[in-house]
Amino acid sequence: VDLQVKRPLMPVQLGPEQVGLEMLCLCGQLDLLIRAQMQQSEILDQMLQCLEHLPKPMPQLEDYLDMMGLSTMFPRVEVFLIQGSPVEMLERPPMDYFCHIAKLNQLLVLSQQLEEDIRHLGSHKYIAHQLSVIYQVISSFRGIQVFCEIKKTIEANFKQMKQSLVQDEGSRHEPQLAAHYMNILEITQNIISAVLSLPEELTDDIHQAVTFAS
Repeated sequence: VDLQVKRPLMPVQLGPEQVGLEMLCLCGQLDLLIRAQMQQSEILDQMLQCLEHLPKPMPQLEDYLDMMGLSTMFPRVEVFLIQGSPVEMLERPPMDYFCHIAKLNQLLVLSQQLEEDIRHLGSHKYIAHQLSVIYQVISSFRGIQVFCEIKKTIEANFKQMKQSLVQDEGSRHEPQLAAHYMNILEITQNIISAVLSLPEELTDDIHQAVTFAS
């Protein structure tokens, strides 16, 4: 009996679309492993197994990635397949999908946490710092109108709001946001809504991946 413990459980036959989606996921995993300089052989085996589901003659892995546009989406993977080993990219890829998604997720989590803290914490002394971190993440997105407007809203009252939360020396009262600064909740709601709805301007940079998977 030939035991293949590490061979993934797959349907008896994958269609071309299923192969494409599986290969997209595997390219993403391989890209991360290349960056981390970890073992890539298992992922490569899975990629070759995927190709076995395509009509004969089975294409070469590099040719398939070129044909599907995956080599453009994952240039590290393409270079790795050509060189046979991880190679430091001299130029940053035109779009770092993982970084983009990670920033959107960070923005969502930070906004949800800030909203929760404003509503339920007895002290608001760290609110200005939390809002500042959100501002920095928003600033890392270039040319996105919804974020540009949110940035302006934050800038309008940030200094005054921050100063209002400075605790007076010797005071036993924890700083609380004044009622007229509660528009921060509107800011967090706008951010959460924008990220969750994923408007076109937020997905332009990952359009290739979104189109590929749709």
